[in-house]
Amino acid sequence: MLNSTLDKKDLQILSLLQQDCTLSLQALAEAVNLTTTPCWKRLKKMEDDGVIRGRVALLDAEKLGLALTAFMLIKTQQHSSIWFQQFVDVVQAMPEVMAFYRMAGEYDYLLRIQVADMKRYDAFYKRLVNSVPGLIDVTSSFAMEEIKHTTGLPLTL
Repeated sequence: MLNSTLDKKDLQILSLLQQDCTLSLQALAEAVNLTTTPCWKRLKKMEDDGVIRGRVALLDAEKLGLALTAFMLIKTQQHSSIWFQQFVDVVQAMPEVMAFYRMAGEYDYLLRIQVADMKRYDAFYKRLVNSVPGLIDVTSSFAMEEIKHTTGLPLTL
């Protein structure tokens, strides 16, 4: 459910920023039929409230030599808070990990990994399993083709 304090103007601003976060304040304000001061106040509030977590450039992994996308599923019998924090610290320090989820279902964790090739994936895999004790099943699937990828959330305007 959307944050109840967001109105239609806020959602329009967010939608535009998801398409192009380099829009100037003036262009953004004009696009949503506001002057710059109220538009800036809305942006500031959404940033302060954590609705806007950051503004980034989206890069092409393949053009940067990072063409292999892997999805790693992990099972463990370790569930103590100390083990969990160690695991989180190790995974968060690995720049190849693009996304990291604790899961419900058959597997405990899911990682999306971006590397150059299978050799780099193997090195990543070895580094991970040697850094974290208690992993009982680590299985991976590899993307053959990216059909859809978006960072834009489905906002209802």
